[in-house]
Amino acid sequence: MGRVPTRIESARRAALAVVAVAAIAAASIQAQEPIGSELEPKVDSYMQASVRHDQFSGTILVAKDGVRVVSRGYGMANYELGVPNTSASVFLIGSLTKQFTALAVLQLRDGGRLKLTDPICGYLDQCPATWRPVTIRHLLTHTSGIPSYSRLPEWDDSLSMRRFGRLEFVSKFRDLPLQFIPGEDYKYSNSGYYLLGLIIERASGERYRDFLQHNIFAPLGMSSTRVEDMRTLVPHRATGYYWAGNSFVHALQQNVLLSMGSGGILSTTDDLLRWDAALYTDSLLSSASREELFTPVQNDYAYGWEIRQTLDRPTTTHSGSQYGYSSYIMRFTTERVTIIVLSNSDQTSATTVANNLAAIYFDAPYELPEPRLFDLISKTIAEEGIDAGILQYHELKRTQATKYEFNEDLLNEVGYDLLRLDKVNDATEVFRLAVEMYPQSSNAYDSLAEAYMVRGEKELSILNYERSLQLDPTNFNAAERLKTLRGLPTRVDER
Repeated sequence: MGRVPTRIESARRAALAVVAVAAIAAASIQAQEPIGSELEPKVDSYMQASVRHDQFSGTILVAKDGVRVVSRGYGMANYELGVPNTSASVFLIGSLTKQFTALAVLQLRDGGRLKLTDPICGYLDQCPATWRPVTIRHLLTHTSGIPSYSRLPEWDDSLSMRRFGRLEFVSKFRDLPLQFIPGEDYKYSNSGYYLLGLIIERASGERYRDFLQHNIFAPLGMSSTRVEDMRTLVPHRATGYYWAGNSFVHALQQNVLLSMGSGGILSTTDDLLRWDAALYTDSLLSSASREELFTPVQNDYAYGWEIRQTLDRPTTTHSGSQYGYSSYIMRFTTERVTIIVLSNSDQTSATTVANNLAAIYFDAPYELPEPRLFDLISKTIAEEGIDAGILQYHELKRTQATKYEFNEDLLNEVGYDLLRLDKVNDATEVFRLAVEMYPQSSNAYDSLAEAYMVRGEKELSILNYERSLQLDPTNFNAAERLKTLRGLPTRVDER
């Protein structure tokens, strides 16, 4: 497509003014507000409790008016080498990537290279007829109806680890039926933002990573931020970990290239503070475009941002989760308070941590972390066996039902954690317990069916997938698994 036209080139030159913003932010990063001396002990007490109960490993940042108030690392960036997390640690930020993708699309729109009302088929090769009504704006707001690739059967176990060409990867979700008429509903879709990455490349004539580097990262001085390419050595990179009952293990090595546009950016808390500061200026976008960026369309979702009320204050937020990493950015836009949480543990809820840090900052109620039911049961299973773990579940449910939240999600999480550790028989027993406790849950039968499938017990797997589908006829995963088990082609292969 050649180079980006003059209007975008002008925007690039104007974006260099952000260097001044970055310089101010860099200077402020060296400062500490007076409030920090009062806030930091409370924050550290909360974070140390999180680490003590294996609920956090990563870095946190609290800022006011672009000035870093509290910034610390906790846990280890690499357990094998004994390297601790610091404010310089670099993390995969998962779906926080979407806010960069959305802003890049608006930059191209403002430069005359596309319109948000353009049908996406004008920018994509081999575009199916079902996508012809879908516009770029539908992708930005998760209102396209295109199913998310991350919900494909076997995504976590195999598809996400494979290498695909661009068209080959798109073919994995291209022929799936739309989940609704475009524009008439909301369904979060990683596929939509992957397609936006392709559209950015087609409209700009640059690779996605290069466009972001030239138009966002470099002008802002975000020197530790890049789009992951799986080959470059990244200084201070934090390794992603899964929690396996009573210890950390390496997260699965999935192909991060498949998340282009929807995930895959590496960054630090300090770089994200520079990003936050720029979003209050016209350095990257005009004020009108920034207002559009943060205007919700459906389900409180704008363009790559969720628009919410937190502690009765307006916030712009987004969470991210990817391959052993968890992230969250929370911007209190009236007070100019920003909270950023980046973690390299899948057991961290960055959202929970950020909300509690906000409560600490604004002197609202919060509770110190305590051992979670998941950790208690997982540890018992790891140390004493599956029977002891199930006995503990029943005993705690009988005696401490008000203290812990007992639901099917808990059992599902424990079961899949065991599957991930190849403890298939133990996982099967947990999923059997889930079916016993929640006999009307389609998901419980779906999980049990998967465990039987891994065990090679085909008939039992089919029986449970059928029951899951009876309880929820819209369960796409169960329908596709049944086709596979019965030797029929899946929808993805029907072409």
